Amino acid sequence: MSPYALSMLMSSLAMGTIITLSSSHWFLAWMGLEINTLAIIPLMTKMHHPRATESATKYFLTQATASALLLFSTVMNAWMTGEWTIMNMNSYTPTTILTIALAIKLGVAPFHLWLPDVLQGLDMMTCLILSTWQKLAPMALLILTSHQLNTNLLTLMALASAIIGGWGALNQTQMRKIMAYSSIAHLGWMTLVISFAPGLALLNLMIYLLMTASMFMTLMTLNATNMNKLSISWLKTPTLAASMMAGLLSLGGLPPLSGFLPKWLILQEMTKHHLGALSTVMALSALLSLFFYLRLSYMISMTSPPNISNANLAWRNKNNLPPISPILIVLSTMLMPIMPMLLM
Repeated sequence: MSPYALSMLMSSLAMGTIITLSSSHWFLAWMGLEINTLAIIPLMTKMHHPRATESATKYFLTQATASALLLFSTVMNAWMTGEWTIMNMNSYTPTTILTIALAIKLGVAPFHLWLPDVLQGLDMMTCLILSTWQKLAPMALLILTSHQLNTNLLTLMALASAIIGGWGALNQTQMRKIMAYSSIAHLGWMTLVISFAPGLALLNLMIYLLMTASMFMTLMTLNATNMNKLSISWLKTPTLAASMMAGLLSLGGLPPLSGFLPKWLILQEMTKHHLGALSTVMALSALLSLFFYLRLSYMISMTSPPNISNANLAWRNKNNLPPISPILIVLSTMLMPIMPMLLM
């Protein structure tokens, strides 16, 4: 792709998200989401492969449906209230349609089926953008309207996301699909707490972005797209493989790594609202996710395939790790232990 076209598309991605984040009018927020969608589709199809075209088509149809629902809910709300402001969504039907529209855009269960298939057909950099930057605008709208949305519907979608996100990745061997189900599970935790403590949902989102960005950058450096390639990563770059193992455990929420912090605070917030049974189910669903993260960590550290020649040991010759990756790796794994030092 031409550098000029790439810079224009990346600028459009940034502009669409900034328009949505800074708008107080529903039409401007919808316009920002549409700019985001239209800007990422050429990035999806730059591989010139039928699978990439299929992913772009699925993504476009899904996002177009969600945008139509969002516009329909805002028009209905404006017809009932006479206002287009984001903070004024008081009617039951528009808020329910809005919740479904934002859930489709984010990939929250039961509207998650498009996300694993779309990610599987893309290159790692586009997967990184889709799993991180594209979550910002819909999640910002969800946080802004969280006090007006249907709490029961959000709780049901959160439970379904946490369970499906953990269960769906158990039989996957492709890393992009595993990261897609990881995204679904983390979105379930954010959706659960967003009605009770939007600040905790924002904290969870920030830590999720750190962990996911560092994981995709590590996968790009190792060129690991499936479990077989992941199993020889220790022989290629032992240090990077060890940091990736810590990142996987952090994604699973194992203490004292960074991923444990939001889960701990969310479970504490749920128990404060006397939702002990819901907290127990969410904690048990986290064990499903932790299982396949532990399985990946075991493959990286404890297994080594036969017949690996010295020519394949690329770590002796070069290391193409992006400069920002070490910072992301440290923050995604050690944020919780170093937080007392940062607050001093």
